[in-house]
Amino acid sequence: MSHRYVGGCEHVRTWSDHDPIDNHTCHCSVCKRVTGQPTTHVVFFKHGDLHGVNEHNMNRQPFNSENPDGPLELCTCKTCGAPIMLDDKQHRIRVIVPNLMGYPPAGMPATYHAFYDPKTGVPKPADGRPVHEGLRPDFVWPQAS
Repeated sequence: MSHRYVGGCEHVRTWSDHDPIDNHTCHCSVCKRVTGQPTTHVVFFKHGDLHGVNEHNMNRQPFNSENPDGPLELCTCKTCGAPIMLDDKQHRIRVIVPNLMGYPPAGMPATYHAFYDPKTGVPKPADGRPVHEGLRPDFVWPQAS
């Protein structure tokens, strides 16, 4: 069966037939530290909309090493070590980073810049997409599934 969005690695596949609830380019220090990228394309799905095949083959560790009790866990493949997704322990969202988690980025482009902080000295993005100090103002966290 084919699905609208498919990613993961050869050992743990993830998929969704539902559109993401948020797509942004993240400028936060945690994403920079975890990915090693200056900005990170981040895609949120409702927790119940992103499914995994062989989820038992995932290791889970805190996403933010400076806040190990935070809600997000980085899930990586036990076999190959590939990053698979971020899983919310509160069951609100599941998050993918397309270029690191096996998804084609063009299929779900970022629509704005999130967590931009001018105090970092990085020039404000000028690609025409809105720039926010946090998530977009109209973003509403989904209920836990």
